[in-house]
Amino acid sequence: MAALTRAQRSNVLFGYDGTGENDPALRWAVEEARLRGLDLLLCYCWHWPYPSGHVDAGVQAIFQRAGENLLRKGARRARDLGAQGKVRTLLRREPACDTLVHESDDAELIVVGSHERHRLPVGSTAMELPARTRRPVVAVRGGGGRGPVVAGVDASECADATVGFAIEEAALRECDLRVVHGAWEPGAVPESDLPLFADKAELFQARAAMLERVVHPWQRRYPKVHVDVSPLLERPREALLDAAERADLLVVGDRGTGGLDPLLLGATSSAMLHHAPCSVAIVPAPRHTAQSAT
Repeated sequence: MAALTRAQRSNVLFGYDGTGENDPALRWAVEEARLRGLDLLLCYCWHWPYPSGHVDAGVQAIFQRAGENLLRKGARRARDLGAQGKVRTLLRREPACDTLVHESDDAELIVVGSHERHRLPVGSTAMELPARTRRPVVAVRGGGGRGPVVAGVDASECADATVGFAIEEAALRECDLRVVHGAWEPGAVPESDLPLFADKAELFQARAAMLERVVHPWQRRYPKVHVDVSPLLERPREALLDAAERADLLVVGDRGTGGLDPLLLGATSSAMLHHAPCSVAIVPAPRHTAQSAT
């Protein structure tokens, strides 16, 4: 296992709901905390079923005790799964997304469960959280395996942060990294490259050079990670979904070059959360670069 080349925050933050479907995400969070040498914080939020002004101390006590019992169960399960650092718990009476955003200041990343592909509900935590937090969010789908990490990169300012997070994950998991760029879509390239759509060879060369500029500094920092760089004259969505079929984790930025509302995820990121067959990490706009990270 490789050591990371920068300082980290203190914990991995996990959105826990106590269901069997949540167990693969808990397993992922435990492994992430172990690999990074961080504590694990399990957060459970319970819903008040009455109007906000309604007061019933007895009912509230019942909900609170149920939540405390669930968190004790979750902490035991985390230790059974091999948690090595501290396992802390947090109980809140508010929407899960609000709590995870509020508690993310000390988190290196946030892990949540995800429904199976094509079934992710609109407004779910996995869809809403990446658009609101400034921490990477991993939406876990399935149990994971030993496949490579795939990073989806475009020409936006998120590219460096996306590759940085992806190569760290590959280093920690001792697996390969594939960096994919689907260039055959005007929104995936800067305006200056639009004339190149008349010449596929020139477009390919320009996008390959962009990938090299982004990836090379990170390869220098993590020379033991085998990195395959794949500029493709395909649409980004199709290129990433094809690469994700063989991946354990797909890493993408929170939004691309389209200048979308900052409160919304980009179209490609949203599509990956809905349709990717593997777990998906959404990385926010850059906080550090390979040249300046400490």
